[in-house]
Amino acid sequence: MIHTADIREWRGRDVVDNAGHKIGVLEAAYVDTTTDEPAMATVRTGLPTRHRLFFVPIEDAIVGPGYLKIDYVRALVKQAPSIGTDDVLPADREEAVFKHYGLAYKPGAAGERQLARR
Repeated sequence: MIHTADIREWRGRDVVDNAGHKIGVLEAAYVDTTTDEPAMATVRTGLPTRHRLFFVPIEDAIVGPGYLKIDYVRALVKQAPSIGTDDVLPADREEAVFKHYGLAYKPGAAGERQLARR
């Protein structure tokens, strides 16, 4: 299991897909608000003047020396919903991130967001 404190230390590490191809660099972790466990991460990709942050699930991620290996192919990640490096994921786009990866979206009982940045 990945712990929130651990993933904060991995910022700046390469994120690679399940075939070992580099996707980008780990930017931030997002926890599930109901469990406070890491659920997603943002991966910074693109040219220095055109960076984007793509969301990717990290539930089955594997940590290696200098990298985080996720269980998705690079092409799928690069088609995921993204935000600018200074942006925040709007609440109405949160569900689209989960659907992109075929995951169930479970907001709080009062409609609270499922993800919170840590």
